Amino acid sequence: MRVLVVGSGGVGSAFVAIASRREAYEHITVADIDLERAEAAVDTAEGGDDGRRIRAAQVDASDSTAVAALATEARADVVLNACDPWLNPSIFEAAFHAGCHYVDMAMNTSVPHPTEPYAKVGRRLGDAQFAQSPAWKNRGLMALVGMGVEPGFSDVAARYAADHLFSRIDEIGVRDGADLVVEGYDFAPTFSIWTTIEECLNPPVIYERDRGWFTTEPFSEPEMFTFPEGIGAIQCVNVEHEEVILIPRWIDVERVTFKYGLGRDFIQVLKTLDKLDLVSTEPVEVRGVKVSPRDVVAAALPDPATLGEHMTGRTCAGTWVRGLSPDGEPREVYVYHLVDNAWSMREFGHQAVVWQTAVMPAVAIELMGTGAWRRPGVVGPEALPSEPFLELLDQHGCEWEWAEYRDRAPLAAS
Repeated sequence: MRVLVVGSGGVGSAFVAIASRREAYEHITVADIDLERAEAAVDTAEGGDDGRRIRAAQVDASDSTAVAALATEARADVVLNACDPWLNPSIFEAAFHAGCHYVDMAMNTSVPHPTEPYAKVGRRLGDAQFAQSPAWKNRGLMALVGMGVEPGFSDVAARYAADHLFSRIDEIGVRDGADLVVEGYDFAPTFSIWTTIEECLNPPVIYERDRGWFTTEPFSEPEMFTFPEGIGAIQCVNVEHEEVILIPRWIDVERVTFKYGLGRDFIQVLKTLDKLDLVSTEPVEVRGVKVSPRDVVAAALPDPATLGEHMTGRTCAGTWVRGLSPDGEPREVYVYHLVDNAWSMREFGHQAVVWQTAVMPAVAIELMGTGAWRRPGVVGPEALPSEPFLELLDQHGCEWEWAEYRDRAPLAAS
């Protein structure tokens, strides 16, 4: 496959480091509005590169015409969107006009309900993308949306559980937790603060078969969930996330939620930023210069891609499923993927959270190249077979697992 990667931040550069080791990738163009940053991403390629297989380019991701022109010039089969989701519309449109398949790791942003934001959905995550599915299908193009780790791996895990571990599913709950510590910082998000603010402070979405999709207050329904392999019990709370939109489209389930193990201090910082209106994306004028408050917050915090040397611990992403086993017995399972920061830094030079996010589209695009994952239209990961994905993921040196649970705590790994 020939791939155009738009965005060379932590995840984009980690993708280059991963994909450069795979023969399935014939050529990679990594592009950014900052050419030097794109060139730095090329430098992370395995064994370096002479420019013939991996090259850097400059592009403004908000300019769909420029992105489409670069995709055409690069003869890309796939456009990988490694930017913050506010740039999705232009990159999505560019891939379509260039005749390329498309992959992103977070769907188009939502718009809360105008009068009842904490009860009813407004414009849901990805609605504008799904509305374009017939056009993509007619052209034989695939737009694979939400193909990171969460969403992404978590959706594949749900598909695997539905196909192999259950005869009936009552509830699917994506649960994310970690024991990561960033030395020297009181507050240092390990992922894009722009995206973190968006998903944590927007009204969380819940799906129930009888009610459909509805919303609740941010950080609602706190629960203790015990993560495997010694990470332990962490309080998890509702946040807005794509899996709740995606999973019920293709999997028969009664209820779907997404909960983060954020921690009390992290939640308090986000609430403070919200109270001060520092989460706004609307520019304000400061001494004659217009600037977005959220961009100021992002600029004041350390770049997540640079935190690896200061981090210790592990990050765990997974999908908890409750229902009946194939034998008709009550069952509770957690299908997960755990990455140790020391391992990802040693093997790839990238911190655990961005590596775990980047490896998932690397696997998906390779499967698109073989035809194992190819379905025209706009689709989520759970619309595709889980087995080839999980088999190929294991080849990247960090295997997925599943464990039997009871009352949201592990019994024994399998």
